Amino acid sequence: MVAFLQYGTRFLRPIQEIGERYGVLQSSVVSAERVFALLDTPAPGPREGKRVDSSGAARIQFEHVWFAYKPGQWVLRDVSFEIGPGEMLAVVGHTGAGKTTLTNLLLRFYEPQRGVIRLGGVDIRALSLPELRRQFGVVLQDAYMREGSVLDNIRFGGDGGGNGQALRSAGRVGLAALAEHLPEGLETRVQERGDNLSSGQKQIIAFARALAQDPRYLILDEATSSIDPETESRIQSSLDLLFRDRTSLVIAHRLSTVLNADRILVMHKGEPAESGNHKELIARKGLYWRLYQVQFGLVSEECE
Repeated sequence: MVAFLQYGTRFLRPIQEIGERYGVLQSSVVSAERVFALLDTPAPGPREGKRVDSSGAARIQFEHVWFAYKPGQWVLRDVSFEIGPGEMLAVVGHTGAGKTTLTNLLLRFYEPQRGVIRLGGVDIRALSLPELRRQFGVVLQDAYMREGSVLDNIRFGGDGGGNGQALRSAGRVGLAALAEHLPEGLETRVQERGDNLSSGQKQIIAFARALAQDPRYLILDEATSSIDPETESRIQSSLDLLFRDRTSLVIAHRLSTVLNADRILVMHKGEPAESGNHKELIARKGLYWRLYQVQFGLVSEECE
C-alpha cells in the first residue's frame, strides 16, 4: 500500500507540473501580446516638426484643456493657466484631482480631447517627440534605477556627455559626499531598480541625472514624498540648484515642499480652484488653506 501511494504521487506530480507550466505559458502569451501591441503602436505627431527657440526657457501655456482617459469621464475640465519663463509653479490638490495628468499631457504621453498646450507659443503637437522631450528634466516619486554603476545611472537617458559631466552633476547636488558611504563610491554597482540603495540615495541620483541633462524645463512629480524629512532637508540645496533659471512644474502632496513656489495652483476635481502664492492663498482661506491646516495640524488662528 505504501509503495502504491508513493508511485501514485510520482505519477501525478508531472501532470500537476504540466498544468502549472501551461498556466504560466498562457500568462506569458497575454503579456507578449500587450508588449508587441505597444511596440507596434505608431508614435504620435510628426517625425520632423517645428523647433522652439533654445536661447532660454520659454512660456508654457494650457488653454482650455479637456482630457478623459475613458470617453465621457473627464479628468481635466477646461484647464487654463501658464507658467512664465523661469517661474516655479506648484500644483497641489487631493488625490485624483488631475495633477499628474497635466505632466502626461505636457510630455505628450496622451493627447487632450479639447484645447491646446503651447511651449514658447508653439502648439506642442507641431513638435516632434524627441524635440519636445529632450527639453524636459523629470524627477518622479519612484526614481528608476538600472543595473550598472551610480555614474551609469546618472548618464542614463542623456546625450552621452561622458563621465566628466556626470561627475560635475554629482558634485553639484552633493552626491559625491553621500557616495563616501557606498562601498566603491560612484562606481558602486547598482542592482536592478536600485534595491541596494536607500530611497534618499535614489532620489539624489535622480536629481543628478536631471541636472546632467541641463534641461530648460523641469518637472518634479512627488519627488520628495517617499523620503524622510532629514534627507529632504539635505537635498534642498540640490532642488534650489535645479530650479535656478529654469521653468519648473512641481506636483506635491506635502505642502512643505512648495511654500517657496512663485505661484501655487490648486486643482480640485479636474479644475483649477485657486491660484496665488502661499501668503495670498492662506489669506483667502479657501481650499489651499484647508489643506494647509490639515497637513500641519494648525488651528485657524495660527493659519491667519
